[in-house]
Amino acid sequence: MINLFCQCQGVYLTSVLNQVLAEAIAVVQPPTDKGRRLKLYYMTQASTKPPTFVVFVNDKKLFHFSYERYLVNQLRKEFGLVGTPIRMIAREKIEKNEKSNTK
Repeated sequence: MINLFCQCQGVYLTSVLNQVLAEAIAVVQPPTDKGRRLKLYYMTQASTKPPTFVVFVNDKKLFHFSYERYLVNQLRKEFGLVGTPIRMIAREKIEKNEKSNTK
């Protein structure tokens, strides 16, 4: 019980999360839909208790639940988060061109 509590409080560096993400993408390519491929830019930790990770992607609709589950399992394997609930949020990356047009 104490071990699960310690696992929930882990804080992981963005650089380490991005290494795990790059290795996961190298093993299993992101899915495609109608010729469009999911692009994963980077991952960061948003909070603890439960560990919540935000993945920045090109299109949230392409981020299929099975690929999300695959990434969660890679995080469990890498950081030993067995039995700990993990939340993953997909967020679309805003391009610089779009950001300047909204002002």
